[in-house]
This record gives sequence, C-alpha cells and structure tokens, in this order.
Amino acid sequence: MFAKFPQKLTAPFGLLSDEAKLAFRSKPDGISKLFSTRNISETDAYWDQYFTLFDTPSDVFSLITSQDVRRALLEAPENVAMLIRVTTSRLFNLVSDHTFPTSNPTLTSYASSFMKVGTSERNTTKEVLNSLRVLQRVLPAVFEVQGESNAFELEILWKKVEVNEDQNNLAPDDAAQFVIEDDDDSDNGDDPAHTALASPSPSKGTSKLKKTLPSLGEKLFGCIMDLLFCCGFTLPSKIQVDHYKINYVIWEKGVGSTTDQGPNAQYDSNKVEVLRLLLVLLSRQIYVPPSALFNKPSFYSLHIVRKMRRRDVLTLLCSLMNTALNTTSEQNISIGNVAGKLPYNHLVFKGEDSRMILISMCLETLCALLDFQSGPARDIVTGTDEAAPTAQTNAFRYFLAKLHRSQDFVFILNGLTTIWAQQLGIVNNLLPGSRKSLPYVPDTVILFWKLIELNKKFRAFVLDSDHANDILGYLLCYSLDIKDKPQQHGMCRAISYIIQTLSAEPAFGSRLSSAMKIQVPSKWATPGTTADFMIIAIYSIVATTSGTLNSLYPALIISLSNAAPYFKNLSVISSTRLMQLFASFSNPHFLLSDESHPRLLFFLLEMFNSIISHHLTENPHLLYAILSAHKTFEDLGTFTLARGLRDIQRSRTLKEEQTHRDEQQSQGGKGLGQVEGAHEEKARLLRTESDQALGSAAETVFAVDDEEDQEDEATGTTGAAEVTRPLMSPTSEISPPTTGPSEKVKGKMRARRSISVDEAGTAVSAASVGRNGFVPTQEWVTSWQQGLPLDVVMLVISELLHKVQNLQAGRQKAATTGAITDFLRTVDLSNVLPATPPLYPRHFVWSDASVIWLTSLIWGDIYVRGMSPLGIWNATNVRLFYVKHAQAQQRPISEAMTSVVGFLTPRGQRPERT
Repeated sequence: MFAKFPQKLTAPFGLLSDEAKLAFRSKPDGISKLFSTRNISETDAYWDQYFTLFDTPSDVFSLITSQDVRRALLEAPENVAMLIRVTTSRLFNLVSDHTFPTSNPTLTSYASSFMKVGTSERNTTKEVLNSLRVLQRVLPAVFEVQGESNAFELEILWKKVEVNEDQNNLAPDDAAQFVIEDDDDSDNGDDPAHTALASPSPSKGTSKLKKTLPSLGEKLFGCIMDLLFCCGFTLPSKIQVDHYKINYVIWEKGVGSTTDQGPNAQYDSNKVEVLRLLLVLLSRQIYVPPSALFNKPSFYSLHIVRKMRRRDVLTLLCSLMNTALNTTSEQNISIGNVAGKLPYNHLVFKGEDSRMILISMCLETLCALLDFQSGPARDIVTGTDEAAPTAQTNAFRYFLAKLHRSQDFVFILNGLTTIWAQQLGIVNNLLPGSRKSLPYVPDTVILFWKLIELNKKFRAFVLDSDHANDILGYLLCYSLDIKDKPQQHGMCRAISYIIQTLSAEPAFGSRLSSAMKIQVPSKWATPGTTADFMIIAIYSIVATTSGTLNSLYPALIISLSNAAPYFKNLSVISSTRLMQLFASFSNPHFLLSDESHPRLLFFLLEMFNSIISHHLTENPHLLYAILSAHKTFEDLGTFTLARGLRDIQRSRTLKEEQTHRDEQQSQGGKGLGQVEGAHEEKARLLRTESDQALGSAAETVFAVDDEEDQEDEATGTTGAAEVTRPLMSPTSEISPPTTGPSEKVKGKMRARRSISVDEAGTAVSAASVGRNGFVPTQEWVTSWQQGLPLDVVMLVISELLHKVQNLQAGRQKAATTGAITDFLRTVDLSNVLPATPPLYPRHFVWSDASVIWLTSLIWGDIYVRGMSPLGIWNATNVRLFYVKHAQAQQRPISEAMTSVVGFLTPRGQRPERT
C-alpha cells in the first residue's frame, strides 16, 4: 500500500516555483543550453522560460550570472544575439497587445507565483517585467566583452535595413512618419529626431520609395518611452484616453505641470524597472577608457539626447525632475512611510522603499543625461567663448538651460534644500546612527551643479534668494561629514568646485556678512557670520585630512580669495584659522615639495590684500593676527632655497630628538628626561597662550625665537618636528600672475633680500625634499618668491607694528587685547596703501580632463549603488574608472548604538571607487 508514495517529496503545489528555478540552473534545458547548444531557433520553446519563470529582479540576477553570458558569448554568440532579438521582440509585441497591462497585476503575480501549474490566463505584465530584467542582465556583459570594438552590438542593435516599398501603397501613418514635423517649434526649426527619420524624396517618375527601417536599438528606446508613460503600468488607468494606453503626461506636479497623478507603490516599482534598463543602456560609456570617451561616444546616449522627439525629451525631463524633488509625495500615510520615520528603521525594516528607490533612480538618470558630452553631443562654443548646449547636441542640457519661470525655480530650490535639510537632520540626530543616510544626496549635489552651470537665470535666482547662505552651509556640512570617507572624496572635490563657482558671483559675497538660518551640528557650529563658518569649515577640510584631499586645496583657497573683498567683522577664531592656513602653506617643507604649492600661498596673500584693501578697519581681529605673524611674512621676502633646506633640517633634528626622548620615557626612565619633557610642555602651552593674547614684551609673539616655534603651533602639531606634515600637491589649472612689489616696499625689503646665505652648509639636499621627481632650485624659488603679492601686507606691518608694540608695552596684559582691537578699528591707511584694485574673481573653467573626471564620478557612484542588491555591473570589466574592493574601516563611535540594537552581521568587503 505504501509503494505508491512518491520517492521524492516536493513543495506543496510547487510553492514559489522553487523547483523550476533550481532546475533552470541545473538541468540541460536551463541556462546551460545557452552556451552548450549552438544555433537555438527563434521558435524554440526554450526561450519562453525567460519570460515566465522569474518573479523578482533578484531571481534574474541570481539565476543568470554575468559569467553565463560571457561564456555564451565565447562559445555560442549567436544564442546571445537570438536571446536579445527574442526578448526585444516579445517586449515590443506585449506593449502593443491589448491584454497588456494585466488588470490587478499584483494579485495576478502572486497567484502565478504560488501555482505550479499555469493557468490559461496570461500575465503580460510579468512577461514585460521579465523581458526588461533579462535585458538588464545580458547587456552589461555584452558591453564588457565588446569593449571599444562594438561590432556585435552594431550588428544586433544598430543595423538598419533598407527596403523598397510602393509609394502608392504607403499607409497614411507610415507616410507621415518620415516627414519633418517641427513647424510649431519656436526655439529650433529642425528637430533631430524628425531629421533623422526623414527619407529623401523620390525622384520624379518613380513609384518606389526606399524606406529605412528603424534599428532594434531605436525601437527599444521607443518602447522604453512608451512603458514610462503607459496607463495601468506606470501611470493610473484613469487618465487613459479611449483605447490609447500610452499618454505622455508628466508624472507629478512641479516643473511644467500642476497636477499630481497620486502615489502608487506598484507603479513606482514598474518605473524603477524601466529606468533601470534605461540606465543600463546609458552605461555603455563606462566600458570605454577615459582617453577614448570623447572619440568613441555611446550610440545609446547619442540617440536619447539627440534623436528623441522634443515632446518626449520635455516630458521625460520634467517627470524625472518632479519625481525627485517633489517633497509633497511624502505626505501620504502608509506603513512604509510611517516606519521610515522611526529610529533605527533601517535595522528593523529590511524591505526596500519603492519611493526612495524611484527618487534615486530618477536622479541617477538625470545626472547621466545632463552630463553626457561626447562626440557630436559636445557643447558648442559661442561668440563669448563660452560653450553652450543646443537642441542638436544634447536636448536635455538645452531645455534645462531654457527654464525661466520663477515658480519652477522655487520648486527646484525647495526640493533640493528639503533633501539637504533631511540629510543634515540625520547627521545632527540625538541618537547616533538611528537614521540611515539618504543614498541620493550626491546626485542632488551634481544636479544642483548642472543647474547653476547651465542655467544662468537659476544661478542668479539662487544667489538673490534667502537660501543662498543656507545652500553654502548645506554643502560645507555635507563635505565635512564625508571628508574622512575615501570613497566620497570625489564628491568633496565636486563641492569645492561648486563653491568656487558660487564665490565668483558678486551676489554671493554680499550675503556673507549675515548669519545662516540652518541648524549646524554642534561639532561644526561656530559663532559669527556665514563668512566665519566658511573659513572655519575650509580650514577643517584642509587641516584634518592629512593631505588626502590635496585636489581640493586650489578650489577652496580660490573661493576664499574670491569672497575676501566681502569679508567683514571676522571673528577671532576665523582670523586665527586663516593665519594657521597661511603658516602651513608657507612652511619650507610644503613650499619646496611640489612645483605647484607656491600658488596656494599666492592665493592666500591675495586674500589678505583684498580684505585689507576693501574692509581694513572692519576686520581688527584679522589685522591683529597678521601683525602677530609678521615674521612669517618677512621671512617670505627673504626666502631662499638654502634657508628653506636648513629649516627643514632643523625640524628633522628636533623630531629625532623628540623621538629619542619619547623612547627613553617609554622604557620607564623617570629621571631628567621626564622633567625636561614636562618643562617643555609647559613652555609650549605658554607660547600658545601668548599667541592668542599678545602678552607682555617678554612673552610677545613679535619675539623672533618664539615666532618660529609658533609656526609649529599654527599647524596644530606637537613641536617643530611635526611641521613637515605633508600637504599634498594640488591640481589647479590656474597660474598666478607674477606682479612684483612696489618701489616703496622694495626699499623696505632691499636690505633683507641682499642677505647672503652659505648654501654649502645645508645638511638636506633639494632632491630629498621634492616629491614625484621634482627637484627645487634657487632659480625656481626666485621665480615665484619675487612674484608674491607681499606689498600690501608689508605696508600694513610697517605702519602698524611699532604702534601696536608701543601700545602693548604701556598697558597691563589683561587690557592689551581689547585696547589693540579698538585701536585697529580706527586706523586710517588710505594715504599709505595703493588704490583699491578692481575685482577679478576666478571662475571655475571646464576642461576635457574635468569633464572626464565628473563623468567617472557620476558613473562611479551609480556603479557602487547598483551593486546592492542586484549587482547590475558587478564582475564586468569597467574601463572608465578603477574599482577596488577595500576592507571596511573600523566603525566610529556614532555607530555604537547600531551594534547595541542588534546589527551583529560582520561587515565584509565593500566596493570602493577611485
């Protein structure tokens, strides 16, 4: 009686089709057939499982690996080509099928997942989604294998077929398809999409018309656009007009639309699926090396930015932007939305938020489209020597530059600041690690950069609005938050360029004297104005990163120089920070280590000159700091290579002595060495106090010996040995002008510059100081040293130093500081200083190298986020940027609460883009 029982127990009713999915990996008619059997026919039933077997994106990306596709391309490439043809053909037919989209797709999908035996009802929505997912999986492997030689892609996706068709038998719709229809466009007379589709008019007397059929790639882009605006799939069914299910309406209210279609999690999920395939197509350029980025443009990106109809471009642009920036969509009440507000929600609720994924996907697609400049898509240089996009180069960049309505600017600015405020609130949370950082904040920063770069009206609107100071605060706070994360250093560099762009505008500087309205986290908060926060934040970025952010130095220091003419009433802290930056950049070891380092010193001196020329009496604390560091300025006037090498040797000797004393103390000695260490520590603290207060004559910072030691203290190090902390070489494209000192200053400095130096007595060679093969010479030192703009500062020092010293000598130490600052507020040097020079701010100038760098930054972030959870481009040979896997760093204290709550999973390796 028991003989009739099956020998193998299976899941009841084939729940979730697990057996079929496992068989797809193991059985001969599964994925292995793709590379083991040659020339699989298009009508073979084998292809059907690619559209009906999978239920989620994870199923496709786990059951079809990139190694499977790569192996099939090597052993049976015709099967991969057939898979692409069959999948796209199924997708095109399903979109035009009257049964698509399936009514109540969610319920039908669940039912088909739990039933092993298929029903007679066909789930067309599931088939469409699986078609999209299969293409998302296969195409990156195809891009990688082909590399720059894309013959396989051209043959499958971009080959056009010309056919002869009887002109008299042309259907009306077909005839209209090949006519330029752009008469109603006001900005541009010829639409690239219609121009590309237009066919040559037949000659007289012929009845045949040669018709070029669109390629598979062109039809795929058209299908993607239809799916993005398909009623019942990505849009509500209620807006469908008659039997036309494709309705090109903007998804949400905002730019170009005042109506909202309402939130729907299923529609958002479907939009994500379609946008993911669009991103995969646009990612073709990451498989090209940087040197070939401009010469070998992606056909996919070129098609969407140059060949799409104007209506499609505008609808897609507004839909992506409104969805990403529409904060009102978060007001809907749902379990997921409420759970997202709870502390540690990312630990309790592991499911993905469809709305957040959609916002991230929209921003990624926007940044990729707005950034694309390759081949014929490069901006065209106008008569003003400024490059600008056109409708023929990149329509998305062109129409973004054409935005002009104030209500659109208000919507965009409010959306951006709301996202940044949410991120700042997460950083400033009372419970450390209780809220997960927003994944799309870097994309909003890039989008803001593109807006102020392309749209001058929007840039002026931002600077004239009340949010100008807040935006600077958001950007600097975000940069401070990520400066210690190596994988985010590219974003820090982008922020520095944005700040340089803003600082070159007069409207930006006029608002620096007011306070910011945003609530800065206490660890970064500082009293004073926006200018004070800007100075202290830039100092923190430079001084606390140990040279790892060397590429940021030029842009950040230039930003200070651009904004310097507007600095008023700088606080004691910000004035001290400026002098500490100056002491670090004027250190001999830093100056002689790289050929470009003196430029940073030039920009700082230019900043001091601007402050003195425009607002001398309104910055007494900065004047006080300049006078206290007078010897540093004087030493620059007499700086030589030999003296710089001697100073470096002196620092090294002191460091060696300090190391020797530390070793003796660590061995347990408590004799004279320890007593001397305590005495030196006390002397160091006294020198620090005198630096801040300008004490009595015996302790004054104007003393020569003490001032040399205070240069060490200004760098934030312990002793003179640490002065040689390397500040790496900046990569600035701006060369400082070489203007010599005035005759008056030359007379004051002639005696000092004629000092002879015994160069043979230096113990350190120049070759051991320079980095990357650079060897400083005296001729090189002279070339930049005589061009330093020291005139204005030296005149101020010569006029005020002895007066301050006399005032200091005649008062008690407690009353010295207040008396000196009161005196400096009343000085008048108009008859001594030269005339105020005109303002020449340094704008950020785009170059080919910077365009390639930003493209790699955008796609690097997209690549890293795409690795979780699907790993779209993982295990493919990316050539645009280098990807390495680094061990996760030790978690900071802010993540301690996360471990207490229960996040006990050990961290593995995480991707890091460089």
